[in-house]
Amino acid sequence: MQHRMPRRNFLFGIGAATAATTFASFPSWRAPLLAAEPLYPHIDLSYFDTPISPAPGEIHFGYASITWNGNDRQAIDDISSLGFPGIQLRANAIEEFASPAELRGLLEKHHLKMVALSSGSVRIDPAVEAEEIAKHISHAKFVQDVGGLYLQVTDQRPKDRAVTPADYVRLGRLITEIGKRTADLGVTVGYHNHMGTLGQSPEEVDQILEAADPRYVKLELDVAHYFQGGGDPAKAVEKYHDRLLFLHIKDVESLPNAADPKRNYRFVELGRGRVDLPAVFDALHKVNFRGWAVVELDAVPDKRRTPKECAEISQKYLEEKIGVTI
Repeated sequence: MQHRMPRRNFLFGIGAATAATTFASFPSWRAPLLAAEPLYPHIDLSYFDTPISPAPGEIHFGYASITWNGNDRQAIDDISSLGFPGIQLRANAIEEFASPAELRGLLEKHHLKMVALSSGSVRIDPAVEAEEIAKHISHAKFVQDVGGLYLQVTDQRPKDRAVTPADYVRLGRLITEIGKRTADLGVTVGYHNHMGTLGQSPEEVDQILEAADPRYVKLELDVAHYFQGGGDPAKAVEKYHDRLLFLHIKDVESLPNAADPKRNYRFVELGRGRVDLPAVFDALHKVNFRGWAVVELDAVPDKRRTPKECAEISQKYLEEKIGVTI
């Protein structure tokens, strides 16, 4: 009668015999080394010790296209050529480009991030509130489609009557309603303090932000407008640090002989006005601000210069006087 070995026992026997033969083939002096050597070669994992996110206090710089007065294609080309990684556009870009995809492709080609879209004013007239909400949500959808970050909103100061405390409350609540809806799109709303609006003075900015839900409405601090409105922008950075979305880095000079006393100032390139910009950056580092600072110049102050030349002046100031690298 022929006996058959179970398959499992047969395989086990072959494996044991092979192992014995293999180890026997090595000289005896190799045995201790085999036991001590790791199974796999050493892998250097020190790369993963470097944080992927920016270090605390790291600031990214963008430049606003407003200086180019609607010629966004030229603005994109000029701003990119200077090495700025970000750009802020205005709502006119929605009409200027055939689609969000076209703009997104152009920005990617120029290695630019759309930091924010200036969405315009929020009117607090109850008769048009629904219309206002819809308009700004539409703008936020454009930001989302382009791959941008933020939506900038401001407001209109009443011209035919005095401002009342209820105006600040209404504005804060209306911006909150907008912010709730844009949050669903991944776009954060920043309130832009501005001369000639309800958020003209530091006290008014306080009231608007107090009336708005901090979960949905952040502050986009314009340091020159805040200064012109009677405030200290460096102190504002510290005061609002936990609500600071991004900034407009800007300078302003006085025009004592201006015909219109309400326009006795002019925005100028960085370092050529009265804003204490070193103090602003000291405050930003103190609070470990990590985000975007957009250099803005509403218009070319000296018509002999081009928008790009103005940007070069501000860039040089940032690099040589503030010590930052664009």
